[in-house]
Amino acid sequence: MKIVYNGEMDPRLCKDVLGTTIAEIVEHDENAIYLDADLMSCISTLKWAKTGVERAVDCGIAEANMAGVAAGLAVAGFKPIIHSFGPFASRRIYDQIFLSGGYGKNDITVIGTDPGVTATMNGGTHMPFEDVALYNVLPGATVIDASDPTCLASVLKQCQDLPGIKYIRVGRKQYAKIYEDGSELTIGKAVTLREGTDAVVFACGIMLHEAMKAAASLEAQGISVAVVDCFTIKPIDADAVEAWAKKTGAVVVAENANRHGGLYDTILEVLAERCPTPAAVVAVEDEFGEVGSQGYLQERFGLTAAHIEAQIKSVLARK
Repeated sequence: MKIVYNGEMDPRLCKDVLGTTIAEIVEHDENAIYLDADLMSCISTLKWAKTGVERAVDCGIAEANMAGVAAGLAVAGFKPIIHSFGPFASRRIYDQIFLSGGYGKNDITVIGTDPGVTATMNGGTHMPFEDVALYNVLPGATVIDASDPTCLASVLKQCQDLPGIKYIRVGRKQYAKIYEDGSELTIGKAVTLREGTDAVVFACGIMLHEAMKAAASLEAQGISVAVVDCFTIKPIDADAVEAWAKKTGAVVVAENANRHGGLYDTILEVLAERCPTPAAVVAVEDEFGEVGSQGYLQERFGLTAAHIEAQIKSVLARK
C-alpha cells in the first residue's frame, strides 16, 4: 500500500470502479451474485449485466424486497452484493437487513452510493447523514466509508468473504487520489496519511481531502497535524486511535455524516475508555439535507478544510 496524495483528483469515477469490481468479483467467484434496485446504469454495471450474466439481477424499485431476496440467496450459499442510493440502502431496507440479514446470520454486502452531501441535486430526501449511525448499531456489522477508488476496490473484494452485514458508503463521482492504483488496504486498520505532533484528525470518505488541506495550511502556521484515514468506521482501529490521541493530546474527527452515531461517537468511545482527550468534530449537526452542488453543501454544512482548521485550533486551546 502506497500513499500518493498530492491534492489532485483521481481520474476514475467511483461508479466506474464499482462496475468493474463487481463484474470481476462475480466472474471469479461462482457463489457471488449482484442485485440492484433499478440503478445499474448509475454504477456502470448495466452494460455488463446485459451480456446475459445470470448472477446480475435487477430487482426493480423494490429495495426492501431486494434485501429479502439477498437474505434468501445467502441462506442458499450465495454471497450477495446489493446496491442502491444511500437512503434506500440504509433506512428503507433497514428492517429487512437487520432481521433477515444480521439477526438471521446471513452474509450480505450492501453498497449505498452518494451518501451525505455527495447526493447533491437529488436533495434532502436522497441525502443520508444517518446511514452510518443505523449500521453502526447493527450487531456484527462492518461499516466502511471509502477513501478513494483504490480503497473502494480493495474493500469491496474483501467484503465478499467477511461474515455478517457489510455496509460500504461511497460517492459515484471523483474523489481525491490518496492511494496508488492497486494498493491493498486492510479492513479494520487505520492508515496514517500524514504525521503530526500537535493534533490528529481522524477522517473518512470525502473529508480526508479536506483534512489534508487543513493540515497543510496549519503547517504553514507552525502547527503540526497528523491525518489518519479511518475508512473502517466499524470495527474501529482502537489501538491506532489510542496511540495517536496519546501522542498528540488533541483530536478532531471529520465525516460526511451526522455527528451523532457515526465516526465521531465511535472515536469518543475509544477515548473515554482508554485515554480521555480533548476532542472536536466537523460533521453535520442535527439537520436534514437540501438541494445544491457539493461545493455549496460542504460550505452549508461546515464540511470544509476551513472548518477543520478552526476546530483544530479550538481543541488545541483546550489541551
